[in-house]
Amino acid sequence: MPHLLHIDSSVLGEQSVSRRLTARAAERWRAARPGGTVTYRDLATDPMPHLDAETGAARHLPAELRTPAHQASFALSAELIDEIKRADTVLLGLPLYNYGPPSAVKAWIDHIVAPGLSTDPETGAGLVGNTDFIVLASRGGGYGPGTPREGWDHNETWLPHAVAPIGLQPQFITAELTATAVNPALAQLKPLAEASLANALNAIDQLWSAAA
Repeated sequence: MPHLLHIDSSVLGEQSVSRRLTARAAERWRAARPGGTVTYRDLATDPMPHLDAETGAARHLPAELRTPAHQASFALSAELIDEIKRADTVLLGLPLYNYGPPSAVKAWIDHIVAPGLSTDPETGAGLVGNTDFIVLASRGGGYGPGTPREGWDHNETWLPHAVAPIGLQPQFITAELTATAVNPALAQLKPLAEASLANALNAIDQLWSAAA
């Protein structure tokens, strides 16, 4: 049975554009796969604990050397990786915060890159490469070619490298200039923001149109 893992990370709740995009994508996925099941995880309301001095080595120690804190951290990694392995498709809502990912997404990535669980410890091959990974991204400003902040969106450069060891290959769909809705100084850019959002929604609608 088809299974979807739907992950949100924005702290903006109902005002979030990335949440709007993932909701649209999940709706279209369900329409294309009647009877499919969904697991939902909200990294903003139920964040992963960041790796620290007490837990950080858990994924690199043999079981007999793990402390109780290591064991709990390793078990969480196993749970998160199992969610990916059960899914045919992963949707990740990824806003741009301070030119990079929300810290909750970084913590999730740190947990899912784990030798023996998501990578083969002997060959180094990723173990979740059969999963489609759709990233619904949003960014408040404009970061395209020729803009003053071209290249400042580090989500699109960081994430493919971060998940490459486990075999995931992200496909980005991005809506930008989302801050025009709340920043009067950007009001003149609202037509561009509306066009970017429309393009993102159209790209989402095309993802599973053939199957639907």
